[in-house]
Amino acid sequence: MTDLPVLRLRPKSKPQAIRHGFPWVFADEAVLDRRSRAIPAGGFAVLEDAERKPLGLVTVNPNSKIVGRMMDADPQALIDGNWLKTRLARALQMRERLYDAPFYRLVHAESDGLPGLVIDRFGDAAVIQPNAAWADRMAPQIADALAEVAGVTTVILNGQGRARGLEGLEERMEVLRGEAPTEPVAVPMNGATYLADLMGGQKTGLFFDQRPNQAFAQRLAKDASVLDVFSHVGGFGLAALAAGAVRATCVDGSAAALDLAKGGAVRMDASGRLETIQSDAFKAMEKMADEGRRFDVVVCDPPAFAPAKPALEAGLRAYERVAKLAAPLVAPGGYLVLCSCSHAADLTAFRNVSARGIGRGGRRGVLIHTGQAGPDHPMLPQLAETGYLKALFFRLD
Repeated sequence: MTDLPVLRLRPKSKPQAIRHGFPWVFADEAVLDRRSRAIPAGGFAVLEDAERKPLGLVTVNPNSKIVGRMMDADPQALIDGNWLKTRLARALQMRERLYDAPFYRLVHAESDGLPGLVIDRFGDAAVIQPNAAWADRMAPQIADALAEVAGVTTVILNGQGRARGLEGLEERMEVLRGEAPTEPVAVPMNGATYLADLMGGQKTGLFFDQRPNQAFAQRLAKDASVLDVFSHVGGFGLAALAAGAVRATCVDGSAAALDLAKGGAVRMDASGRLETIQSDAFKAMEKMADEGRRFDVVVCDPPAFAPAKPALEAGLRAYERVAKLAAPLVAPGGYLVLCSCSHAADLTAFRNVSARGIGRGGRRGVLIHTGQAGPDHPMLPQLAETGYLKALFFRLD
């Protein structure tokens, strides 16, 4: 790209972080004058340090706290269809090596060199979440590149969620290529069958990130009774049934999600072993405790209680409450799995409140395994936000 505007770091900002791979420039680190503020949201600029040495090519959003996102270390890079295809091909190559079937997170934003862009693949269909202005603006080109590189025939843009609001982007839902699916897509994973609603479901329709944690839980589930709280479409519950659980109980507030869980169980010929409870999860756990119900394995995979630092204290209290209410539901010698997808709550903080909650629930336990997101959700070491998922496996006394 030639004749690009310049985004320059302030004299007191540290360019070393950018040079060492940190992908963001915050608004208080950059010189935001009349010229830089005139760069349209989603436009591109050359990032320079305070001494005017180029650091790379960034996409700019003057309306966001993250004013610059690193696109390419080459300040002369041309962000076009060919550039997109190169990045997508690199991401696809790793997923095809990792997975036998085309159901995975194909692009995990900054970790795959496509900042703010999430793409989940469901066979011949893909759902993209453009959570940065450049990706929203270039969505048609991304869809074209995706079709050419991955061979998908349907591309859906799911422009919903908190991240878009922080970028000043409006919510929208659009089919960019092909036709909208008329029914949920069947997704094989860990021997189970899940149904994903690509148009009306939560996020992209299914959470691929828990795949390895569900696989570990399967090792505990054979001949067991399993409770899956905050189950969504049956993530841990259906995995347990596939592994030979005697019974799985899924609790979620969404009737639509539980209907998809039931549909998955039917596909697995396991509907007779699945119980669903539509309820507020906290109330459901209190009620089951009052009824004296116990399970060999209890899994709690709640939404992000601490999506950002201002919500951290309240979020940690909520995670502690989950552990306190879940612990009494575990049979003696059984297992409790506690999950957090809040990047603001780091592993140490989450582990501490989980252990305290178990104790407040009148139980003692040992931690036998700590899980994270699968390799289709790679972590960028410089960016803690990409290492958001934690799964703690306890054996209780």
